[in-house]
Amino acid sequence: MISAVGQKLIAVLATLLVASMVVFTVMEVLPGDPATVILGINARADTLAALRAELGLDRPVVERYGLWLWGMLQGDFGQSYTYSVPVAELIAERVVVSLPLALMALVLATVIGVAAGVGAAALAVRPGAAGLGDPLMVGLAQIGIAIPNFWFAMLLIMLFAVWLGWVPAGGFAGWDAGVGPALLSLLLPAISLALPQAAILTRITRSAVIEALSEDYIRTARARGLTRSQTLWRHALPNALIPIVTIMGLQFSFLVAGTIIIENVFYLPGIGRLIFQAIAQRDLIVVESLVMLLVAFVILVSFLVDLLYITLDPRLRVP
Repeated sequence: MISAVGQKLIAVLATLLVASMVVFTVMEVLPGDPATVILGINARADTLAALRAELGLDRPVVERYGLWLWGMLQGDFGQSYTYSVPVAELIAERVVVSLPLALMALVLATVIGVAAGVGAAALAVRPGAAGLGDPLMVGLAQIGIAIPNFWFAMLLIMLFAVWLGWVPAGGFAGWDAGVGPALLSLLLPAISLALPQAAILTRITRSAVIEALSEDYIRTARARGLTRSQTLWRHALPNALIPIVTIMGLQFSFLVAGTIIIENVFYLPGIGRLIFQAIAQRDLIVVESLVMLLVAFVILVSFLVDLLYITLDPRLRVP
């Protein structure tokens, strides 16, 4: 167990190092000059040179990469070119919107996806249960996978915000206004993010549970007198968790990254909108730090999923 975890941890650190090199290199080769964006195209050459020196842009690329990497390891992400405040401060202000949004979306996707997937699997294998239930769930899941979340978000705004007026169409009430108004502001964005992911989870859960229901231990459980429902929830679903956990881990990463689009649709002051604004303003240090944080988050979630694998399936443990 310790050996398996140690090997995966080394792989995580190596991946983070390579990812930092890729992110920094990509930011460097992008066209445009931050000093020119800040001062304008009519700025004098000596003024531009002075600003580049102040921002550290006149230093060698390798030195700037080393300083950036060392700063991140210490929790110092540098100073924003546009806002003239520490990047860590900007991130702290925005993460209180993006993280609850992603968590809400994950909970909704998990509850809807697992429940629908288990229900569809139960209908698919039950003798004499032929009907529209399973095909209908599969068809709805396929539609959910095909619908882009930003288009679905606009439909939700038209229905629940414009026509019915139940929820705000955009913006964030703020946690100072209370938990209820804040969560209400995040409800439509969370649904927009969750339903396409719930559709994917429904398909995966259905396939995994159907496969588990065909195993010998299911027949043994039924022979011991357990009902179909007890067999399904006590034995089939726990043994189908590995592919489900895999998708859930990937989905959480996708949900955090997907906030870049959804936050702009709903005008939410989160990480996604900050990245969009930083790209438009050529604020490279903000873009580099945020992209690297998202990459690190995805890698960390994958590492935690691997640990769950080892916990759920002892066969994966290295002696």
